[in-house]
Amino acid sequence: MRSLAGRWRRPPPGSGSGGVGLRPPGSGCGGGSAELSERSRGRLGVRKMVAEGKSRKRREPGGGAEGEPQPQPEPAAQPEVAFPPGFSVSEIKNKQRRQFMFQRWKRARRQEQLAARKKRRKEREALGDKAPPKPVPKTIENQRVYDETTVDPQDEEVAFDEATDEFSSYFNRESSPKILITTSDRPRGRTVRLCEQLAKVVPNAHVYYRKGLALKKIIPQCVARDFTDLLVINEDRKVPNGLIISHLPNGPTAHFKMSSVRLAKELKRKGTKGTKPTEHIPEVILNNFSTRLGHSIGRMFASLFPYDPQFIGRQVATFHNQRDYIFFRFHRYIFRNEKKVGLQELGPRFTLKLRSLQKGTFDSKYGEYEWVHKRHEMDTNRRKFHL
Repeated sequence: MRSLAGRWRRPPPGSGSGGVGLRPPGSGCGGGSAELSERSRGRLGVRKMVAEGKSRKRREPGGGAEGEPQPQPEPAAQPEVAFPPGFSVSEIKNKQRRQFMFQRWKRARRQEQLAARKKRRKEREALGDKAPPKPVPKTIENQRVYDETTVDPQDEEVAFDEATDEFSSYFNRESSPKILITTSDRPRGRTVRLCEQLAKVVPNAHVYYRKGLALKKIIPQCVARDFTDLLVINEDRKVPNGLIISHLPNGPTAHFKMSSVRLAKELKRKGTKGTKPTEHIPEVILNNFSTRLGHSIGRMFASLFPYDPQFIGRQVATFHNQRDYIFFRFHRYIFRNEKKVGLQELGPRFTLKLRSLQKGTFDSKYGEYEWVHKRHEMDTNRRKFHL
Protein backbone atom coordinates (compact mmCIF):
# COMPACT_ATOMS: atom_id res chain seq x y z
CA MET A 1 0.00 0.00 0.00
CA ARG A 2 1.06 3.55 -0.70
CA SER A 3 1.95 5.67 2.29
CA LEU A 4 -0.23 8.69 3.08
CA ALA A 5 2.54 10.45 5.07
CA GLY A 6 3.63 12.70 2.22
CA ARG A 7 0.13 13.92 1.36
CA TRP A 8 -1.21 17.35 2.32
CA ARG A 9 -3.40 17.46 5.37
CA ARG A 10 -5.83 20.19 6.22
CA PRO A 11 -4.57 22.11 9.26
CA PRO A 12 -6.80 22.35 12.30
CA PRO A 13 -8.92 25.48 12.75
CA GLY A 14 -6.64 27.23 15.30
CA SER A 15 -3.20 26.70 13.73
CA GLY A 16 -1.03 29.57 12.49
CA SER A 17 -0.21 28.13 9.05
CA GLY A 18 -3.83 27.82 7.95
CA GLY A 19 -5.09 30.14 5.23
CA VAL A 20 -8.43 28.50 5.15
CA GLY A 21 -9.72 29.30 8.59
CA LEU A 22 -11.56 32.54 9.53
CA ARG A 23 -9.54 35.55 10.65
CA PRO A 24 -10.58 38.33 13.00
CA PRO A 25 -11.28 41.77 11.47
CA GLY A 26 -7.95 43.35 12.52
CA SER A 27 -5.56 40.52 11.63
CA GLY A 28 -2.74 40.44 9.01
CA CYS A 29 -3.90 40.71 5.37
CA GLY A 30 -7.54 41.24 6.12
CA GLY A 31 -7.10 44.93 7.01
CA GLY A 32 -8.08 46.31 3.55
CA SER A 33 -11.55 44.77 3.49
CA ALA A 34 -13.33 48.03 4.37
CA GLU A 35 -11.40 49.91 1.63
CA LEU A 36 -12.35 47.29 -0.98
CA SER A 37 -15.98 47.41 -0.01
CA GLU A 38 -16.07 51.20 -0.49
CA ARG A 39 -14.40 50.90 -3.89
CA SER A 40 -16.89 48.24 -5.00
CA ARG A 41 -19.78 50.44 -3.86
CA GLY A 42 -18.41 53.26 -6.00
CA ARG A 43 -18.19 51.03 -9.04
CA LEU A 44 -21.75 49.82 -8.54
CA GLY A 45 -22.94 53.41 -8.34
CA VAL A 46 -21.21 54.34 -11.59
CA ARG A 47 -22.71 51.32 -13.37
CA LYS A 48 -26.17 52.22 -12.12
CA MET A 49 -25.83 55.80 -13.37
CA VAL A 50 -24.70 54.59 -16.82
CA ALA A 51 -27.65 52.16 -17.05
CA GLU A 52 -30.13 54.90 -16.09
CA GLY A 53 -28.65 57.18 -18.74
CA LYS A 54 -29.05 54.54 -21.42
CA SER A 55 -32.67 53.81 -20.45
CA ARG A 56 -33.40 57.57 -20.47
CA LYS A 57 -31.99 57.82 -23.98
CA ARG A 58 -34.21 54.96 -25.10
CA ARG A 59 -37.29 56.68 -23.68
CA GLU A 60 -36.30 60.10 -25.05
CA PRO A 61 -34.85 59.63 -28.55
CA GLY A 62 -34.57 63.37 -29.11
CA GLY A 63 -32.97 64.10 -25.78
CA GLY A 64 -35.84 66.36 -24.64
CA ALA A 65 -38.06 66.21 -21.60
CA GLU A 66 -39.94 63.05 -20.87
CA GLY A 67 -43.39 62.88 -22.51
CA GLU A 68 -42.72 65.45 -25.25
CA PRO A 69 -43.45 64.17 -28.83
CA GLN A 70 -40.23 63.88 -30.77
CA PRO A 71 -40.00 64.06 -34.57
CA GLN A 72 -39.43 60.71 -36.24
CA PRO A 73 -36.33 60.44 -38.44
CA GLU A 74 -37.14 60.28 -42.15
CA PRO A 75 -36.14 57.05 -43.90
CA ALA A 76 -33.11 57.43 -46.06
CA ALA A 77 -33.95 57.50 -49.76
CA GLN A 78 -32.40 54.68 -51.73
CA PRO A 79 -30.08 55.90 -54.44
CA GLU A 80 -31.20 55.26 -58.00
CA VAL A 81 -29.66 52.35 -59.81
CA ALA A 82 -27.46 53.73 -62.56
CA PHE A 83 -25.18 51.31 -64.33
CA PRO A 84 -22.56 52.47 -66.83
CA PRO A 85 -23.37 51.80 -70.49
CA GLY A 86 -22.60 48.27 -71.55
CA PHE A 87 -22.44 47.01 -67.96
CA SER A 88 -24.22 43.79 -66.98
CA VAL A 89 -25.14 42.67 -63.48
CA SER A 90 -23.77 39.24 -64.33
CA GLU A 91 -20.26 40.75 -64.32
CA ILE A 92 -20.41 41.17 -60.54
CA LYS A 93 -18.39 38.33 -59.05
CA ASN A 94 -19.86 38.35 -55.55
CA LYS A 95 -23.05 36.28 -55.55
CA GLN A 96 -24.87 38.12 -52.76
CA ARG A 97 -23.97 41.52 -54.18
CA ARG A 98 -25.05 40.38 -57.64
CA GLN A 99 -28.45 39.23 -56.38
CA PHE A 100 -28.93 42.45 -54.41
CA MET A 101 -28.11 44.67 -57.40
CA PHE A 102 -30.34 42.60 -59.68
CA GLN A 103 -33.31 42.98 -57.33
CA ARG A 104 -32.73 46.76 -57.16
CA TRP A 105 -32.55 46.91 -60.94
CA LYS A 106 -35.83 44.95 -61.26
CA ARG A 107 -37.61 47.29 -58.83
CA ALA A 108 -36.36 50.35 -60.69
CA ARG A 109 -37.42 48.91 -64.02
CA ARG A 110 -40.85 48.02 -62.64
CA GLN A 111 -41.34 51.57 -61.39
CA GLU A 112 -40.39 52.96 -64.80
CA GLN A 113 -42.89 50.67 -66.51
CA LEU A 114 -45.69 51.66 -64.12
CA ALA A 115 -44.92 55.36 -64.63
CA ALA A 116 -44.93 54.95 -68.41
CA ARG A 117 -48.22 53.02 -68.28
CA LYS A 118 -49.83 55.70 -66.12
CA LYS A 119 -48.62 58.38 -68.52
CA ARG A 120 -50.06 56.53 -71.54
CA ARG A 121 -53.39 56.04 -69.77
CA LYS A 122 -53.64 59.77 -69.01
CA GLU A 123 -52.82 60.61 -72.62
CA ARG A 124 -55.52 58.22 -73.90
CA GLU A 125 -58.08 59.74 -71.51
CA ALA A 126 -57.14 63.22 -72.71
CA LEU A 127 -57.37 62.32 -76.41
CA GLY A 128 -60.61 60.35 -76.05
CA ASP A 129 -61.79 58.91 -79.39
CA LYS A 130 -58.73 60.28 -81.16
CA ALA A 131 -56.39 58.10 -79.14
CA PRO A 132 -54.25 55.66 -81.19
CA PRO A 133 -55.11 51.93 -80.95
CA LYS A 134 -53.43 49.87 -78.26
CA PRO A 135 -50.34 47.96 -79.43
CA VAL A 136 -50.71 44.20 -79.76
CA PRO A 137 -48.52 42.41 -77.17
CA LYS A 138 -45.89 40.05 -78.50
CA THR A 139 -46.52 36.38 -77.83
CA ILE A 140 -45.03 33.15 -79.10
CA GLU A 141 -48.21 32.51 -81.10
CA ASN A 142 -48.25 35.79 -83.06
CA GLN A 143 -44.46 35.63 -83.52
CA ARG A 144 -44.77 32.17 -85.05
CA VAL A 145 -42.36 31.20 -87.83
CA TYR A 146 -44.23 30.99 -91.12
CA ASP A 147 -44.90 27.45 -92.29
CA GLU A 148 -45.06 26.75 -96.02
CA THR A 149 -47.77 24.14 -95.50
CA THR A 150 -50.26 26.58 -94.00
CA VAL A 151 -53.69 25.85 -95.45
CA ASP A 152 -55.47 28.46 -97.53
CA PRO A 153 -59.25 27.81 -97.56
CA GLN A 154 -59.46 29.07 -101.16
CA ASP A 155 -56.69 26.77 -102.42
CA GLU A 156 -57.96 24.42 -105.14
CA GLU A 157 -55.32 21.79 -104.39
CA VAL A 158 -56.37 21.61 -100.74
CA ALA A 159 -60.03 21.31 -101.75
CA PHE A 160 -59.20 18.46 -104.14
CA ASP A 161 -57.19 16.60 -101.49
CA GLU A 162 -60.02 16.89 -98.99
CA ALA A 163 -62.52 15.60 -101.53
CA THR A 164 -60.45 12.47 -102.15
CA ASP A 165 -58.87 11.65 -98.77
CA GLU A 166 -59.86 8.87 -96.34
CA PHE A 167 -62.39 11.08 -94.51
CA SER A 168 -64.30 12.19 -97.61
CA SER A 169 -67.05 9.58 -97.12
CA TYR A 170 -67.78 11.01 -93.67
CA PHE A 171 -67.85 14.65 -94.80
CA ASN A 172 -69.98 13.71 -97.81
CA ARG A 173 -72.40 12.09 -95.34
CA GLU A 174 -72.03 8.68 -96.94
CA SER A 175 -71.16 6.97 -93.64
CA SER A 176 -71.86 7.52 -89.96
CA PRO A 177 -69.16 7.02 -87.31
CA LYS A 178 -69.06 3.88 -85.19
CA ILE A 179 -66.24 3.85 -82.65
CA LEU A 180 -64.51 1.02 -80.80
CA ILE A 181 -62.65 2.05 -77.63
CA THR A 182 -60.15 -0.41 -76.19
CA THR A 183 -57.08 -0.34 -73.96
CA SER A 184 -53.70 -1.94 -73.50
CA ASP A 185 -53.46 -5.39 -71.97
CA ARG A 186 -55.14 -5.74 -68.56
CA PRO A 187 -56.00 -2.11 -67.82
CA ARG A 188 -56.24 -0.71 -64.31
CA GLY A 189 -59.05 1.27 -62.71
CA ARG A 190 -58.11 4.79 -63.86
CA THR A 191 -57.80 3.75 -67.51
CA VAL A 192 -61.06 1.82 -67.33
CA ARG A 193 -62.92 4.84 -65.97
CA LEU A 194 -61.44 7.06 -68.68
CA CYS A 195 -62.73 4.68 -71.38
CA GLU A 196 -66.19 4.66 -69.82
CA GLN A 197 -66.34 8.45 -69.71
CA LEU A 198 -65.08 8.77 -73.29
CA ALA A 199 -67.85 6.42 -74.38
CA LYS A 200 -70.36 8.92 -72.93
CA VAL A 201 -68.73 11.82 -74.75
CA VAL A 202 -68.44 10.17 -78.18
CA PRO A 203 -71.82 8.98 -79.49
CA ASN A 204 -72.14 5.42 -80.85
CA ALA A 205 -68.96 4.30 -79.05
CA HIS A 206 -68.44 0.79 -77.68
CA VAL A 207 -65.90 -0.23 -75.02
CA TYR A 208 -64.14 -3.60 -75.12
CA TYR A 209 -61.25 -4.66 -72.92
CA ARG A 210 -58.73 -6.90 -74.62
CA LYS A 211 -56.56 -9.47 -72.86
CA GLY A 212 -53.47 -10.32 -74.85
CA LEU A 213 -55.10 -9.86 -78.27
CA ALA A 214 -52.89 -8.10 -80.83
CA LEU A 215 -54.15 -4.99 -82.61
CA LYS A 216 -53.46 -6.57 -86.00
CA LYS A 217 -56.10 -9.18 -85.15
CA ILE A 218 -58.55 -6.63 -83.75
CA ILE A 219 -58.55 -4.38 -86.85
CA PRO A 220 -60.00 -7.01 -89.29
CA GLN A 221 -62.72 -7.83 -86.79
CA CYS A 222 -63.56 -4.12 -86.46
CA VAL A 223 -63.79 -3.76 -90.24
CA ALA A 224 -66.05 -6.80 -90.43
CA ARG A 225 -68.38 -5.24 -87.84
CA ASP A 226 -68.52 -1.85 -89.67
CA PHE A 227 -66.51 0.14 -87.15
CA THR A 228 -65.12 3.35 -88.65
CA ASP A 229 -62.52 4.20 -85.99
CA LEU A 230 -60.45 2.41 -83.38
CA LEU A 231 -59.29 4.19 -80.22
CA VAL A 232 -56.59 2.52 -78.09
CA ILE A 233 -55.67 4.02 -74.70
CA ASN A 234 -52.29 2.92 -73.37
CA GLU A 235 -51.15 3.18 -69.78
CA ASP A 236 -47.92 3.10 -67.81
CA ARG A 237 -47.84 2.44 -64.06
CA LYS A 238 -51.63 2.67 -63.85
CA VAL A 239 -51.65 6.12 -65.53
CA PRO A 240 -53.00 6.69 -69.08
CA ASN A 241 -50.12 7.99 -71.19
CA GLY A 242 -50.93 7.31 -74.86
CA LEU A 243 -53.72 7.37 -77.44
CA ILE A 244 -53.85 5.68 -80.85
CA ILE A 245 -56.57 6.65 -83.34
CA SER A 246 -56.83 4.44 -86.41
CA HIS A 247 -59.36 5.32 -89.09
CA LEU A 248 -60.88 2.24 -90.70
CA PRO A 249 -60.63 0.60 -93.12
CA ASN A 250 -57.82 2.47 -94.95
CA GLY A 251 -56.25 4.64 -92.26
CA PRO A 252 -54.52 6.92 -91.39
CA THR A 253 -53.29 6.13 -87.88
CA ALA A 254 -52.17 8.80 -85.40
CA HIS A 255 -50.20 8.18 -82.22
CA PHE A 256 -50.46 10.77 -79.43
CA LYS A 257 -48.80 11.18 -76.08
CA MET A 258 -51.46 11.73 -73.41
CA SER A 259 -50.87 13.78 -70.26
CA SER A 260 -52.72 15.81 -67.60
CA VAL A 261 -55.64 13.39 -67.46
CA ARG A 262 -58.45 14.52 -65.16
CA LEU A 263 -61.56 12.43 -64.73
CA ALA A 264 -65.01 13.92 -64.14
CA LYS A 265 -64.92 13.44 -60.36
CA GLU A 266 -61.53 15.15 -60.11
CA LEU A 267 -62.75 18.44 -61.59
CA LYS A 268 -63.48 21.37 -59.30
CA ARG A 269 -67.14 22.23 -59.85
CA LYS A 270 -69.83 23.95 -57.85
CA GLY A 271 -72.40 21.36 -56.86
CA THR A 272 -73.09 18.00 -58.44
CA LYS A 273 -76.50 18.66 -60.01
CA GLY A 274 -76.55 18.20 -63.78
CA THR A 275 -72.86 17.30 -64.05
CA LYS A 276 -73.42 14.12 -66.08
CA PRO A 277 -73.49 14.35 -69.88
CA THR A 278 -76.68 13.55 -71.72
CA GLU A 279 -77.11 11.35 -74.80
CA HIS A 280 -77.41 14.31 -77.15
CA ILE A 281 -74.92 14.57 -80.01
CA PRO A 282 -72.44 17.30 -79.02
CA GLU A 283 -71.06 20.10 -81.13
CA VAL A 284 -67.37 19.97 -82.10
CA ILE A 285 -64.97 22.94 -82.04
CA LEU A 286 -61.55 22.69 -83.69
CA ASN A 287 -59.16 25.57 -83.01
CA ASN A 288 -55.84 26.53 -84.64
CA PHE A 289 -55.32 23.53 -86.94
CA SER A 290 -53.81 25.64 -89.72
CA THR A 291 -51.17 23.52 -91.53
CA ARG A 292 -51.71 20.56 -93.85
CA LEU A 293 -50.73 18.19 -91.03
CA GLY A 294 -52.97 20.00 -88.56
CA HIS A 295 -55.81 19.93 -91.08
CA SER A 296 -55.54 16.14 -91.34
CA ILE A 297 -55.53 15.76 -87.54
CA GLY A 298 -58.52 18.07 -87.21
CA ARG A 299 -60.51 16.11 -89.80
CA MET A 300 -59.65 12.90 -87.92
CA PHE A 301 -61.07 14.33 -84.67
CA ALA A 302 -64.16 15.61 -86.47
CA SER A 303 -64.89 12.20 -87.99
CA LEU A 304 -65.32 10.70 -84.50
CA PHE A 305 -68.59 12.57 -83.97
CA PRO A 306 -71.81 12.46 -86.00
CA TYR A 307 -72.12 15.16 -88.60
CA ASP A 308 -75.33 16.84 -87.35
CA PRO A 309 -75.16 17.91 -83.68
CA GLN A 310 -78.22 18.25 -81.47
CA PHE A 311 -78.16 21.84 -80.26
CA ILE A 312 -80.89 21.20 -77.72
CA GLY A 313 -78.37 19.30 -75.59
CA ARG A 314 -76.08 22.39 -75.35
CA GLN A 315 -72.96 20.18 -75.17
CA VAL A 316 -69.70 20.94 -76.95
CA ALA A 317 -66.45 19.02 -77.36
CA THR A 318 -63.41 21.24 -77.93
CA PHE A 319 -60.04 20.34 -79.45
CA HIS A 320 -57.85 23.40 -78.97
CA ASN A 321 -54.38 23.39 -80.51
CA GLN A 322 -51.83 25.68 -78.90
CA ARG A 323 -48.09 25.33 -79.55
CA ASP A 324 -48.67 21.79 -80.90
CA TYR A 325 -50.43 20.69 -77.70
CA ILE A 326 -54.06 19.64 -78.22
CA PHE A 327 -56.28 20.36 -75.21
CA PHE A 328 -59.54 18.42 -74.99
CA ARG A 329 -62.47 19.79 -72.97
CA PHE A 330 -66.14 18.82 -72.76
CA HIS A 331 -68.63 21.48 -71.60
CA ARG A 332 -72.29 22.26 -71.29
CA TYR A 333 -73.26 25.89 -71.93
CA ILE A 334 -76.27 28.05 -71.09
CA PHE A 335 -77.22 31.52 -72.29
CA ARG A 336 -77.76 33.69 -69.23
CA ASN A 337 -78.70 36.76 -71.25
CA GLU A 338 -77.93 38.28 -74.64
CA LYS A 339 -74.26 38.88 -73.77
CA LYS A 340 -73.29 36.36 -71.08
CA VAL A 341 -72.86 32.61 -71.43
CA GLY A 342 -72.33 30.16 -68.58
CA LEU A 343 -70.07 27.10 -68.93
CA GLN A 344 -70.06 23.88 -66.95
CA GLU A 345 -67.26 21.39 -67.53
CA LEU A 346 -68.51 17.82 -67.63
CA GLY A 347 -65.21 16.02 -68.11
CA PRO A 348 -63.00 14.24 -68.76
CA ARG A 349 -60.09 16.44 -69.81
CA PHE A 350 -56.64 15.62 -71.15
CA THR A 351 -53.79 16.95 -73.30
CA LEU A 352 -52.44 15.32 -76.47
CA LYS A 353 -49.10 15.69 -78.23
CA LEU A 354 -48.76 14.22 -81.74
CA ARG A 355 -45.93 11.69 -82.04
CA SER A 356 -46.48 10.21 -85.50
CA LEU A 357 -48.94 9.95 -88.38
CA GLN A 358 -48.92 6.68 -90.28
CA LYS A 359 -50.48 5.76 -93.60
CA GLY A 360 -52.96 2.91 -93.50
CA THR A 361 -54.02 1.07 -90.39
CA PHE A 362 -51.84 0.31 -87.38
CA ASP A 363 -48.61 -1.48 -88.33
CA SER A 364 -45.64 -0.76 -86.08
CA LYS A 365 -43.20 -2.93 -88.06
CA TYR A 366 -43.85 -2.32 -91.77
CA GLY A 367 -46.00 0.81 -91.65
CA GLU A 368 -45.23 3.86 -93.81
CA TYR A 369 -45.12 7.09 -91.82
CA GLU A 370 -46.24 10.44 -93.21
CA TRP A 371 -44.84 12.42 -90.29
CA VAL A 372 -42.73 11.55 -87.22
CA HIS A 373 -41.87 13.96 -84.44
CA LYS A 374 -38.07 14.16 -84.02
CA ARG A 375 -37.50 16.27 -80.97
CA HIS A 376 -33.81 17.09 -81.41
CA GLU A 377 -34.31 18.18 -85.03
CA MET A 378 -37.74 19.83 -84.94
CA ASP A 379 -37.78 21.55 -81.53
CA THR A 380 -34.74 23.77 -82.08
CA ASN A 381 -36.90 26.91 -82.41
CA ARG A 382 -39.59 27.73 -79.85
CA ARG A 383 -41.58 29.69 -82.46
CA LYS A 384 -41.76 26.82 -84.93
CA PHE A 385 -45.01 24.79 -84.84
CA HIS A 386 -46.21 21.93 -87.02
CA LEU A 387 -49.98 21.84 -86.48
